[in-house]
Amino acid sequence: MLKPIARGLPAGLSPAVRAVPGVLSLLLALSGARAYAALRPGWQAVEERRLVLSASDLAPGSLSSAFTPGVQAWAPEILQWSEEHALEPALVATVMQIESCGSTHATSPSGAMGLFQVMPFHFHGNEDPYDPATNALRGLNYLAGALQLSGGRVDLALAGYNAGHSAILLPPAEWPAETQRYVYWGAGILDDIAAGRIPSPRLEEWARAGGDHLCAETRSVALAPP
Repeated sequence: MLKPIARGLPAGLSPAVRAVPGVLSLLLALSGARAYAALRPGWQAVEERRLVLSASDLAPGSLSSAFTPGVQAWAPEILQWSEEHALEPALVATVMQIESCGSTHATSPSGAMGLFQVMPFHFHGNEDPYDPATNALRGLNYLAGALQLSGGRVDLALAGYNAGHSAILLPPAEWPAETQRYVYWGAGILDDIAAGRIPSPRLEEWARAGGDHLCAETRSVALAPP
């Protein structure tokens, strides 16, 4: 998870409007789905279906076998956390996959920590950022908030989780490059899972692009749920 990007919400948008998901959804829709083709060179218009993937497209109550062993090890916890935060297990598992590959002690150069790579300012008091339950609480609260602000648009929620909620109201071309890649990987993995594609071609592409290195670090320290 990156630090929230510096740009705020559009000028003139009142706090009351900002707080109403339906209004935010309308504003997001006005930006146009076709702008998302700029997320990655080579994306075609046919992929716009993926870009409007909603939470209702994902199968609840189970964890796909497409995820790597480091994430599969957390299946019981993922199902529990998903229920507690009213999130689909596939979405929770996808964020864990991309963020940490299941490593409780993953740390990013920007200072994000733990299973869901949560930034320090999300924790309260003396909370341990690397405690799995605490990390999930803070990370998934933020993810659930992004999903609500995006009107259920999973692709936009992923952007908001990675770059800060204000990214949800920005054109995709203005997202950081890392966020563009993050949405490409995450939305593609979720689309594969919703379509029953196992193994997931997008997850395998993510692994070849560097995800394998992250998962190798997880395996090397043998970090697993207690």
